[in-house]
Amino acid sequence: MHILAVAVAAILLPLVLFWLLNSEVDQLHRDGMRAQAEVLAERIVAAPDGLLTFNLPDSLRGLYSEAYGRYLYDIRDADGRLLFSSRRKTGAAAAQTSPLSETISGASVTRIIDGKIVRIRVAEDLAHRDVIIDDIISNFFRRVGWITIPILLVLLAADIIIFRRALAPLWKASEEASNIGPARTDIRLPTKQIPREIMPLVTAVNKALDRLEDGFRVQRQFTADAAHQLRTPLTILRTRIETLNDAAARQALHDDIEGMSRIVVQLLEIAELDTLVLDPGETADLRAVCADVVGAIAPFAIAQHKDIALKGTDAPVLIYGNAVMLQRAIFNLAENAIKFTARGTSVDVEVGEDGSVRVRDCGPGIAEEERDLIFQRFWRGDRQRVDGAGLGLSIVRGVADDHAATIAVENLAGGGAQFTLQFQPVREASPAGRQTGSGSAG
Repeated sequence: MHILAVAVAAILLPLVLFWLLNSEVDQLHRDGMRAQAEVLAERIVAAPDGLLTFNLPDSLRGLYSEAYGRYLYDIRDADGRLLFSSRRKTGAAAAQTSPLSETISGASVTRIIDGKIVRIRVAEDLAHRDVIIDDIISNFFRRVGWITIPILLVLLAADIIIFRRALAPLWKASEEASNIGPARTDIRLPTKQIPREIMPLVTAVNKALDRLEDGFRVQRQFTADAAHQLRTPLTILRTRIETLNDAAARQALHDDIEGMSRIVVQLLEIAELDTLVLDPGETADLRAVCADVVGAIAPFAIAQHKDIALKGTDAPVLIYGNAVMLQRAIFNLAENAIKFTARGTSVDVEVGEDGSVRVRDCGPGIAEEERDLIFQRFWRGDRQRVDGAGLGLSIVRGVADDHAATIAVENLAGGGAQFTLQFQPVREASPAGRQTGSGSAG
């Protein structure tokens, strides 16, 4: 819109200047004619007999001569009778003819000489006006047009520089806003050097972020407090169950308690994920992390008559991330795969040199329409199952988001599903600066 306004101004400005020039030329012309009329009025005097005489000096006769044809004058009385004229015609014929026509413009003055009203009119034939003035007017538009366009372009460039300098704080604020997320609710838009017209908006956004942060804090605190409060009753309940004489009932209750305990642990993990702020320079050995997970979850798989295997590279795979959080994410993936794989089959955890982890099972696979839903909290495809609350995969998604990792789900050709986590590997790192997982890769 600003460029359009400048373009319109580039067109209108020469036209307005051209009109002003014509107006000024016309005003100068009228002033010149009026001055000439006053000079002629000084040459009219009253004779002793009461008649008016007009004595035009030789220096002015050539100016008003018909041969020159540029200037005309006539002098009339109060009744409009022609007294003196620069034309040859006088008398009644001249009285009926006005020296003014479409190409003639002039001015008039009125004087009282010896009690008689006299009107002196002087005109210039515009068809024979000054050649210099004609040249100025005819060339004005072209010359002014070429002058005004560069000036307006310079003005436009200056405006762009000014606008960019004025908007630079807003660009910086937008970059800060892109970093705001559930894990970084403490970021606020900078107010330094913000244009005062935009300051109310920035202030309102920062206050809204304050309210959102308070809401997140209350939600996280509630989740953590609820999980902590549930731990104690579950421990007491587990102790009391040991006193039951019915072994079958005791085992069933133990299984229920273990399921509830797992949900409490996952709730605590979610609460910790919501407050996690990663160190951008922290690294972990993905191979060691996966080895720890496989070793920790192997008894659970064996108890369900299933196997779990660690495959892929044997060399350390350094990635940017927190080893504890990575371990939780991969543990939940492996646990979910063990639950859904068939009895007598194996779950494979494969570590790639490119910083990827693939967890494969031999279960029923995942329907296309459910691949986005499975990562939502408390979502379960089979509501009849009681061995989970639908929190495991949401923890995996949370860890992946915090580590700027990608997660992909696909069904295998031979049956089963494969989950792939892709982390950012450390391309160059000195051995002294490496951090690995807490367990061994046995």
